[in-house]
Amino acid sequence: MNEFLKSIGIANPTGSGWLIVVFTFLVAWAVTWRFIPRVRQFALKVGWADQPNARRLNKEPLPNAGGLAIFAGVVAALIVATALRPILIQEVQIQVLAILLGGAILVLVGFVDDQFGLPPLFRLLVQFLCALLLVAVGIRFDAAFGTALDPFWGTVLTLFWVMGITNAVNLMDGVDGLAGGISYITAMSLLAVSAQNPQWAAATLVLSALAGAALGFLRHNFFPSKIIMGDAGAYFFGYVLAATALLGSLKVTTVFSLIPTALFLLLPILDTSQVFIRRLLKRQNPMSTPGKDHIHHRLLARGFSQRRTSVTLWIITLALNLVAMWVQGVGFTVILASAIGTASLLGFTVWRKLRAVWKETAQQAEQPAL
Repeated sequence: MNEFLKSIGIANPTGSGWLIVVFTFLVAWAVTWRFIPRVRQFALKVGWADQPNARRLNKEPLPNAGGLAIFAGVVAALIVATALRPILIQEVQIQVLAILLGGAILVLVGFVDDQFGLPPLFRLLVQFLCALLLVAVGIRFDAAFGTALDPFWGTVLTLFWVMGITNAVNLMDGVDGLAGGISYITAMSLLAVSAQNPQWAAATLVLSALAGAALGFLRHNFFPSKIIMGDAGAYFFGYVLAATALLGSLKVTTVFSLIPTALFLLLPILDTSQVFIRRLLKRQNPMSTPGKDHIHHRLLARGFSQRRTSVTLWIITLALNLVAMWVQGVGFTVILASAIGTASLLGFTVWRKLRAVWKETAQQAEQPAL
């Protein structure tokens, strides 16, 4: 057993470090999974819900406060983890706190936008400031073009990356389970990479909590969804994934240096890019013009169900993430273990959700006969 654990990147199988990571995942999963029904009940009572319209797929009011439960699950897991094993490295501690602070601000802004609506420019300004917070604590691209403007270009690339990924994940949230599944798969892949390097302790801890929260949320969000994450949850997922992907020694010497990092989130990047370009060509504002021009909309138009759409894009995301891990130099054993573990947990969650739906449907069918 110890040899297997070492083969997948666990340097000290007899230590408590990797157990804390697993425990963080489980706490985030449990808190999010158990907290969401209460959030849903309260959201319906006070009207925190998306109303049906021509653009949305829901036929009845759907609570949109899932992001609050996701954030609570991540924070609770990180508090418990640091209580059990305090973060002794000040730099790591500051980075974790910066990611949580920026994420908390975006959760608040996203939640207010969900309920009342906020101007696109205001949301972009807040995202800009949250991205700047990461730069301030050293979470950034390190440009090495050999010019005096390298720090400037590193900051520009970081701001562009964080704001772009934050919005890209949000724009993918159009089908039950899609954004949550993509976030879970990406978090698990980045976790497998960060676990190979003890210096990326901040990323490993945050990603384990994020992956657990995403999986706990999917238990309620896969079609037919009981609750959605809203902008609050999508902004949080996008921001944290963008931030953790930057942790470590990321030197950018050419545009192609961005490819290994971008591969982890290539599907949201491509989807957002094609929507942005199409709307510009139509002389529309890409940030405020609604439409059904995303990849998931096109699959639905081809006759795909919501479930099939989500699973198809999950598979593509997993494949891209495995390629990204290979490009990052991760060993075959780690890639294989990551693929099996990620797919197994996701499959089990979907099966549990479908079993609950089938049971509920059977009970409803029996009611008239009583």
